Amino acid sequence: MKMIIGSKNPAKIQAVKAVFGDWNLEDASVDSGVRAQPMSDEETRQGAIQRAKACSSLPGAAAGIGLEGGVTLMDDGLYICNWGALSIGENVWSASGAKLLLPEFIAQPVLAGEELGPVMRAFTSKEDISTTEGAVGVFTNGHMSRGTMFEHICLLLKGQYSFYRFNQKKETEK
Repeated sequence: MKMIIGSKNPAKIQAVKAVFGDWNLEDASVDSGVRAQPMSDEETRQGAIQRAKACSSLPGAAAGIGLEGGVTLMDDGLYICNWGALSIGENVWSASGAKLLLPEFIAQPVLAGEELGPVMRAFTSKEDISTTEGAVGVFTNGHMSRGTMFEHICLLLKGQYSFYRFNQKKETEK
């Protein structure tokens, strides 16, 4: 089955390959349809869904997957959030990953309108921070990476798809 990944970001591509390596995978730049810096779980999820749907409608695609990183404001501060979506035919599954409270000195510029990626590049002096460990890697001292967090989401999506296929077969047998 051919699946198109809605990103050229190496961390996202590697996450999909780690989980869906037995599928025929390609990557493409597609628009998320949301702000460059999604500012809520809802907006981040919508970006992932729109990427997945856009990919699944590309020529030759049987499936599309979208992964989106964002931030969400909660009662105690600004958290990073990550969402993924898998689109196959008319079905779309979505899943969220771990959340992590951002330090105030990082949260403030993001809340003021800056994107997290450039804020993290300035803080770490690493140009490739968004494609390697990401904010989660920095603020967990390397115990978790952006790719690993997206891999977790991919496992949830593949599991949902597997559950659907198994139970769809059971329904047709009745």
